[in-house]
Amino acid sequence: MFQRAVFLDRDGVINREVDNLKNVKQLRLLPNVAASIKKLNRLGFLIIVVTNQPVIARGWLTEERLEKIHQVLIERLAKQGARIDAIYYCPHHPNANLKKYRLICQCRKPNIGLIKKAVKKFKINIKKSFIIGDRTADILAGKRTKLKTILVKTGYAGQDGKYDIKQDFIAGNLSEAVKIIKKYEK
Repeated sequence: MFQRAVFLDRDGVINREVDNLKNVKQLRLLPNVAASIKKLNRLGFLIIVVTNQPVIARGWLTEERLEKIHQVLIERLAKQGARIDAIYYCPHHPNANLKKYRLICQCRKPNIGLIKKAVKKFKINIKKSFIIGDRTADILAGKRTKLKTILVKTGYAGQDGKYDIKQDFIAGNLSEAVKIIKKYEK
């Protein structure tokens, strides 16, 4: 059986955008995020985080430390009754300081490798799934995989200027995005 999912970008959607989060002390959930994810859980959506993490490629953070940050994120949300089903991240960057991460990969958004991995593992029905992001790369990745796309006005609010792409919906924040999904589902 195929499942529905909501793919979420991390920085600027779930937690406050700080430009290169390197430390768990910088991790601050945005208002109403846990309640919003909890609503999506109740609606039967898997919650999959897909995030570019160039801080690893730059040598500012190890993958082990990133995984600890993600564990804290999962725990903070769980304390408020919200469940994240998986987190996929891209550690690569074409201009990486660390040679092992310096490459043009298929997982760095707007490429679709992270989404494809989750779709395969969780048997996700793309036609009934969404991606929510604050950058044009999130929206382009969603378009490339045929997900319904929601741009939130938190974080970069689509003002990064990297890609000329139009989202399906715009929401002020994750809470408003959930309302759009509920309305779309009817």
